[in-house]
Amino acid sequence: MVESAEQSEPTLVGQVMRVIQTRIDRRQYTPGSRIPSVRAMAETMNVSKSTVVEAYGRLAAEGVVQPRLGSGFYVAAPLAPLDLAELSADTDPTVDPLWMMRQALRADETSARPGCGWLPESWMPHETMRKALRAAARDGSGATLFEYAPTQGADTLRSLITRRLWEQGVEATPEQVMLTDSCSQAIDLVCRFLLEPGDTVVVDDPCYFNFMALLRAHRANVVSVPFTPTGPDLAAFATVLETHKPRIYITNSAVQNPTGASLSATVAHRLLKLTAPHGLVIVEDDIFGDFEEQPAPRLAAFDGLDRVIRVSSFSKTLSASVRYGYIAGRADWIRGLADLRMVTGMGMSALNAELLSSMLVDGSYRRHLERVRDRLARQRQTVKLKLAKLGIIPWIEPTGGMFLWCRLPDGCDAAEVARRALVENVVLAPGNAFSASGAATSYMRFNVAQMDGERVYQVLARAMESGRPATHLRTVRR
Repeated sequence: MVESAEQSEPTLVGQVMRVIQTRIDRRQYTPGSRIPSVRAMAETMNVSKSTVVEAYGRLAAEGVVQPRLGSGFYVAAPLAPLDLAELSADTDPTVDPLWMMRQALRADETSARPGCGWLPESWMPHETMRKALRAAARDGSGATLFEYAPTQGADTLRSLITRRLWEQGVEATPEQVMLTDSCSQAIDLVCRFLLEPGDTVVVDDPCYFNFMALLRAHRANVVSVPFTPTGPDLAAFATVLETHKPRIYITNSAVQNPTGASLSATVAHRLLKLTAPHGLVIVEDDIFGDFEEQPAPRLAAFDGLDRVIRVSSFSKTLSASVRYGYIAGRADWIRGLADLRMVTGMGMSALNAELLSSMLVDGSYRRHLERVRDRLARQRQTVKLKLAKLGIIPWIEPTGGMFLWCRLPDGCDAAEVARRALVENVVLAPGNAFSASGAATSYMRFNVAQMDGERVYQVLARAMESGRPATHLRTVRR
């Protein structure tokens, strides 16, 4: 979008024009759709109706909107190509999800990545994976090596995943399970299947930052509810249900990203009861569930895969290269999702399915998880003590997983700390990257598995000290 001179000026008229243009750019308003009435826009932005009339008039003169006598103003401009990099509500790139993912993925062996969301390569089961690869090469049929997989994915792997769901209390059949390339693809397919542009989606605050980036791509209206140590704030959720009429809620029930918190049974029951009259569909992302030491309640278990859709993958626990995830839900929805998966991505990797199936069957995946859980438990305690020496305190003490969601000392802005640490090649994850409301300025997510050695703590200490306001530093020195 090329801004006019009026839009770049800090005037009330320019502010109204910018809001309308931004919503068009974000595809909240599409060509032919009606924008808010003059009265509604004036009330929303707390400006006079004459200000809105002038702003709408100038947008009409630029060809962005067009008036219709007695009806209002409608979007006239053609739909611009989607540019996710321009859709962040916060101009600070440090808290932009796409910027953060680029930094973590482009880091090399000289970088430290306590802000990333995966285990170090050294923690992964190298020999077990090589053994499975050798077996697949030796015993795999031509279909395994060269053919497309069935529409819903390999039958053997779907049956194994169904068995794992039953162990968590989720009563499913193989017909209710569809394999995907990843958990992100699973959520993307569900959004394609259920959402229309402009639909409202609820996320936790804080939540996994890629949820917000992905929902922008689907032109959804994102609304957040505060997340507590036992699940979403139900009073806030009730208000959102009445005010915004959301279509979907996306959440982690176990080892929530970024907080590490898990849903309680009480909150799970109340949430399902609260949302039932509204027909809200809940997407339960369980990608970190295998890191649990004590299993948390699952919404899919209480709901029976009626309004709850379970998605997950093995990329965090096993391999980011052996891409395999899944969707579990109502059988009729799975059939529709399978068709959607076929037309948008054709077949999946039969070879990856064979590798994963062999590791699930021979018990090597279970043994790997046991080692990782034990190692993470010890690492969480070690990192917690080292962070405490810097005045960094966890919001809660998670019972599993790789994340500590921590509050920085008073006077520290997490985004500023992240910027200063990046100069020393340390990638951090400031809190507002995970907060749709921007309410996590003083919080940061730490991946304990990526915090061996003293370098991270030394850089963090320097970044916090140099990033605090000068008035705070003078107070400390006194």
